[in-house]
Amino acid sequence: MCRLALKTAIEPFSPYEVLQAMEAMQEGYDGSGLGLLLRGMEFEDFKYNPRFPILSGIANTDKAWRRLDDFMEDLGYELKYDHRFRVDKSYVEDRDRFRYFVRAYRMPDRFADATTEEREQELLATRLALRKNGEENGRDLSVFSFWPDVAMIKEVGWPLQIGNLLGLHDGQIKSRVCMAQGRQNTNYGINLYACHPFFVQGISTMTNGENTAFVPIRDWLLGRDFPGYMGYQSDSEVFTHILHYAIKQLKLPLQAYKHIITPLSTKELDNHPQGDFLKGLKSVCRRLIIDGPNAVIGTLPDETCMLVMDQKKLRPATVGGREGAWAIASEMCGVDAMIPDRDPSFDFQPMREHTIIIPPERKELTIWSQYDQFPLSQAA
Repeated sequence: MCRLALKTAIEPFSPYEVLQAMEAMQEGYDGSGLGLLLRGMEFEDFKYNPRFPILSGIANTDKAWRRLDDFMEDLGYELKYDHRFRVDKSYVEDRDRFRYFVRAYRMPDRFADATTEEREQELLATRLALRKNGEENGRDLSVFSFWPDVAMIKEVGWPLQIGNLLGLHDGQIKSRVCMAQGRQNTNYGINLYACHPFFVQGISTMTNGENTAFVPIRDWLLGRDFPGYMGYQSDSEVFTHILHYAIKQLKLPLQAYKHIITPLSTKELDNHPQGDFLKGLKSVCRRLIIDGPNAVIGTLPDETCMLVMDQKKLRPATVGGREGAWAIASEMCGVDAMIPDRDPSFDFQPMREHTIIIPPERKELTIWSQYDQFPLSQAA
């Protein structure tokens, strides 16, 4: 089992708070990988403009660093901010990373009048090209995200160890959403791209569990001919891509995600007010039905956060909080660490039919059931 933690708040906070929550759940992972996603960025030494996409990753050599600079300059990107982590290598033995980077860019002038879709396609294509560049050069360059208002950090080690290595306790970087996953390496070799969370075009998820339906789901997604559906160093990466497919390609609301990955039975759909539509959706997306056990936590570009469980419900997760600040974690002690000043009697552990949604205004959470109607009018 892995361990997951997410905090979302109106006021930006340090990712170190979430790393401390991960430390409270440390018996659930083995130090083989830590992933962080930060959304809603705030920097101590730079007034960030959310229009600027942020590139985040690791360059392992000076040569890779120069190649990155040349690549972005050739494409016409203007560097606006280059965050300097105060790396203290004494916290991690045998650390050979040359540079962790979080860099904000102005997009090339040719995209001044581009549509949102054209900009999103460009950011995806650039990230994938940089990833390929690194893989073709001995994996000396890793790129985890390239998107406005988002940064990702991935490394091998224990949460506070990585936090201290990068000086994340000093308040230089804050965000309104922070996702963290401590990996337990059960199926694959140690690879930074296998660390959750996973990311594609502003959509991110992380998972605790095992997806035994991985191969048919992966093959179906690869058949969509969408360049962002690639990688798959982890069987959990498909959860991110399914959510992207539901929202960005099918143009369905978030509630439809649960109907795709864990649809109701035909008997249940016979009595559902949207049964005919959901039967059609189940048929079209049959290859995307998951087999667990899994708990999936995700975030969307507007800072909406969500939690779903699969039918087996054998991977725990709890949500709790108060107006303005909420947390989701694999264990109650994780929620305690992130939101200690809440009323724990209102904490909630979802059942198999639930989708927990924390809207961007963060006043309260929504507990939505698959047996309820969802707003099909939002679908394009």
